[in-house]
Order: sequence, then C-alpha cells, then structure tokens
Amino acid sequence: MKILLDENIDVRFRNLFDIKSHQINTVRSMDWLGIKNGKLLDLLEKNSFDIFITADKNLPYQQNLTILPVCIIILNVKRNLLTTITRLFPQVQELISGPVQKKIFVLSETNE
Repeated sequence: MKILLDENIDVRFRNLFDIKSHQINTVRSMDWLGIKNGKLLDLLEKNSFDIFITADKNLPYQQNLTILPVCIIILNVKRNLLTTITRLFPQVQELISGPVQKKIFVLSETNE
C-alpha cells in the first residue's frame, strides 16, 4: 500500500508503519511542499497513492468529496505533536489493514 504523509505530519510518524507492507512517502520527500490540496490530490492519483494522512481539519470543506482519488485519513488532534499523533496510530493501522475506501476518515483523540 502506498501512503503519503502531509507536510503537517511529523516525518518520524512514518517509522511506525511496517515497511514490508507499506511504502511510506512524505510531501517533503516527494518535493511537493506548499502544493495546495486540490493539486495535491491530483498528484496522489497520478502517482498511484492509496492513502493520504493529514492533520488538516479543513480539507473536507475545501474539496469535492464525491470524487476522492484516495483514502484520506485526518488526524484530529488538539496539538499536532509526534506523541499526540502516535496515540492515533492503532486506529490508522486498523483502517489500513483491510480494503481501503476512497473516502475521508477523521480519527480523533479520546479524552482520557
């Protein structure tokens, strides 16, 4: 499975994935820094990505959700830190363990 991490996701998050099962790229490694979401979604499709992981909570309001080219996972956290997003990794893993749907999933922190 080919996954892209948005520029707002700490690049160390990629180390949590099983590299035997997933190809993990970052917006930085693809040299796509600063590209707006609409163009970025086109690039995801053209480069055969399956999943896009972001912390951009506004993305659902900026895009036509009826024609998504990939699965989008939004990490809805109060503070976008590696420790915070790492707590959501089990939910990410569960989502990507089966067939991937081309829709938006919002994963939120629990209030513990």
